[in-house]
Amino acid sequence: MTLGISRSIQTLCVVGGVLVSTTLACSMPSERPTLDEGAGPVFYPLPDEEIWRPLLSQPDYEIKRQFNVMVPMRDGVHLSSDIYLPDAPGPFPTMLMRRPYDNNAGSNVPWGTVEWGVYYAKRGYAVVLQDTRGRYDSEGEFNAWHDDPADGYDTLEWIGQQPWCNEKIGMFGSSYSGLVQWLAAPEGSQYLKAIAPWVAPSDFYQSPNYTQGAFQLGLSAGWGMGMTTRTAQDISVFDWERLYRHLPIIDLMASVGYENRFYTEWLSHPDYDDYWKEVSNPEHFQRMDVPAFSFDGWYDLYANAPFVNFNGMRKNALSPEARRSQKLIQGPWTHALTRSLTTKVGSIDFGPKAMVDLRSLELRWFDYWLKGIENGIMDEPPIMLFIMGENVWRFENEWPLSRTQYVNYYLRSDGEANSVSGDGVLSLEGPPGDEKSDTFVYDPEDPVPTLGGQICCWPGPEGPHDQRSVEQREDVLVFSTPVLEQDIEITGPIVAKIYAASTAVDTDFTAKLVDVFPDGYAVNLTDGIVKATHRESLENPSPIIPGEIYEYTIDLWATANMFKKGHQIRLEVSSSNFPRFARNPNTGEPIATAVQMIPATQTIYHDATYSSHIVLPVIPR
Repeated sequence: MTLGISRSIQTLCVVGGVLVSTTLACSMPSERPTLDEGAGPVFYPLPDEEIWRPLLSQPDYEIKRQFNVMVPMRDGVHLSSDIYLPDAPGPFPTMLMRRPYDNNAGSNVPWGTVEWGVYYAKRGYAVVLQDTRGRYDSEGEFNAWHDDPADGYDTLEWIGQQPWCNEKIGMFGSSYSGLVQWLAAPEGSQYLKAIAPWVAPSDFYQSPNYTQGAFQLGLSAGWGMGMTTRTAQDISVFDWERLYRHLPIIDLMASVGYENRFYTEWLSHPDYDDYWKEVSNPEHFQRMDVPAFSFDGWYDLYANAPFVNFNGMRKNALSPEARRSQKLIQGPWTHALTRSLTTKVGSIDFGPKAMVDLRSLELRWFDYWLKGIENGIMDEPPIMLFIMGENVWRFENEWPLSRTQYVNYYLRSDGEANSVSGDGVLSLEGPPGDEKSDTFVYDPEDPVPTLGGQICCWPGPEGPHDQRSVEQREDVLVFSTPVLEQDIEITGPIVAKIYAASTAVDTDFTAKLVDVFPDGYAVNLTDGIVKATHRESLENPSPIIPGEIYEYTIDLWATANMFKKGHQIRLEVSSSNFPRFARNPNTGEPIATAVQMIPATQTIYHDATYSSHIVLPVIPR
């Protein structure tokens, strides 16, 4: 069955001087409501929607339910599973969601668990919603991630042998329900045919727990405390501003009466060791033979994960079909992809194009892989990116983009780059000559506060927010370009190379990329951090000598942003981002058990020998 979809999708147009192979960035159909039943938001049309949307599975079925079906695992533990079936003769392609947040939650909220079961069952799919081990009605003890590879495989094998399953299973769900897909896929169930992980990593050392050696306190403590028992805990009753400052941080939960095995284990494994490799080994991609469609946002705490997973699968997946059957969509959203139901994220309104019908896009994916509906989804380029600032969508074929020009922007000053009132400049002219270095004092008792960004699951604003209050601090070095005379698109991975010395035996360095509007409004795009001892290796940390100069490569992950004419590109450099990351005590003591903190004087060099700079992926226009 052919519909000319490939020809239509590949229509060429010129946008800002760049040849773009998609109708999405050119002319688009007029905006119209989603065709799902009931009232809902107005979504921005996807490419050639008038062709593929009528082919979507329609809500034609009545449904029937089976509650608390206990599925056996290999060790004798049983996991509670609710099953939603079309009220019609089977068998059916089957959808599996595994989650630790109650498989019977959210019947009357958008994208609640029960609502997902109803959604797919009405469209001719069997649906299994399972409580993970040790959560809600399931037996056993919850140990985040480590039991999910085997439990996921055992569940898939059980489902595949049920009379209502046609031996084709897709896994879906967001966050924890997404990451369990990456954990189950390497186990090789013959029944798993496709996955669609939303906001989900496959590397659990680098994404949710440690970032270049720095412990993600906000997420780990906030989420971990909510997961200390079989059911969700109300953590809003605590004074989190005080609690995050509790020392030692390994006793943070115990200080308010909670015990959490895996939180303690995370802190007891600060390096990338066998504990993490068990669930985060890049070699796992070589064992995966499954198409994957990743959904994520530029302001998600896992914003970099879709690109790591996409490239990992494209290069290393078990079969040629799996390697070529990878897709991702990255929008202007936070960890809660319900942000795609509105135009505003954080303090920025990204306009109507930010509202995309992600669920229909996911349904289209499973319709193709589980039902064999020729809807053209695999004829499109595999990557769909939202370019912030310009606020448009664009298809791409690879990551990073092959046409990227990597440009060094050098840190320049006369030694007084402290705060936005200082003399820091971000310059294309470089490397610098003989210039004064910049210094600041990092005091762990007065850390730079987290203000928005790629965060989740703890009190505080997410996403883009005005950074001017942070930039008033003397312990934040601010480097800005002159006002731009033309638009500059920055899309791709970003790293900052900072040459620095410290009076401490261990410390952190941070970097943040900011878009400065003509009125001074300073919006964060992405940021990063590196623990000094982990600057060369995550597995084998090495100490620093006070006063010695070292090169620090700070991974800021990635972004896609059009810096408009009249704006400025800005880089902030400091040593803390709290409570997103735990404070480095500067003493060299283990972060888990440290109780003493001392200030450190940090010196940032930018001269002919030590040319600190940020590498920006410029897309020609």
